[in-house]
Amino acid sequence: MTAAYAGGGQRSLPVPDGLDGLRLDQAVARLFGLSRTTAAALVDAGDALVDGTVRANSYKIRAGSWLEVTLPGPAAPPAVVPQVVSGLRVVYADDDIVVVDKPVGVAAHPSPGWTGPTVIGGLAAIGHRIATSGAAERQGVVHRLDVGTTGIMVVAKSEQAYTVLKRAFKYREVEKRYHAVVQGHLDPLRGTIDAPIDRHPHHDYRWAVVSGGKPSITHYDTLEAFPAASLVDVRLETGRTHQIRVHFSTLRHPCVGDLTYGADPTLAKRLGLDRQWLHARELGFRHPRTGAEVCFVSDYPDDLDRALEILRE
Repeated sequence: MTAAYAGGGQRSLPVPDGLDGLRLDQAVARLFGLSRTTAAALVDAGDALVDGTVRANSYKIRAGSWLEVTLPGPAAPPAVVPQVVSGLRVVYADDDIVVVDKPVGVAAHPSPGWTGPTVIGGLAAIGHRIATSGAAERQGVVHRLDVGTTGIMVVAKSEQAYTVLKRAFKYREVEKRYHAVVQGHLDPLRGTIDAPIDRHPHHDYRWAVVSGGKPSITHYDTLEAFPAASLVDVRLETGRTHQIRVHFSTLRHPCVGDLTYGADPTLAKRLGLDRQWLHARELGFRHPRTGAEVCFVSDYPDDLDRALEILRE
């Protein structure tokens, strides 16, 4: 979301050359950092004028045309509601950090449209005080796991820990290792995927490898090969949204069970999976107060374990 959108109000500007010929809703989305759905709603409401005229979403704009957009003000952040989360396990806790083993179906923090359980709500329910730094709905959260991804995650409890850990993640001083089962056999068996990622140009809920996206680097090593799939160890150098899922899908080896990114539904059904086979296996970093190296490891949850057993049969 851009600063312009965050402030709401009216914006007036000429259409840049780079947007010449785009649909109106797509141009509005790009200019103001909106999702295509939000941009289309603005256009439908008559809040995006081209040369003073209301146009349809499909209208192809021209460079130099005058665009006037009325942006909504910021939505109130979702409240953190204490809620006991089944399966959420505290691996380690002190005055500065709390490390959890996140189960499937749990979001890291509240967000618009999400009504399910969250790590932050679960920690609040069992009495953990979280740092107040960060946006209101994700205070203390220095990194996230997808709702459908299980495994190790750290949350800051003190303000010092939040600052130190946020910097460590930003400057790639954290060891993040995942295990994934991907379709087929990777060639080479060990390698690096270096491909920029940004929002998918046509699907709001997906991300994609796109020219001009944010730098994204994934290192992988095949641990075990099966007839239809491979178990891989993945080390992230960057931490983009859906990075592992997008990168392996781009190689035509999507995570098994990840139907959003092109996985085979027949294989997913045979393995009893209704989500991607992806697990945050290990997290290592310097403790934000003591500076000591710490490392936490998570075992595979039951559904992923069962899928591996079937693949090995």
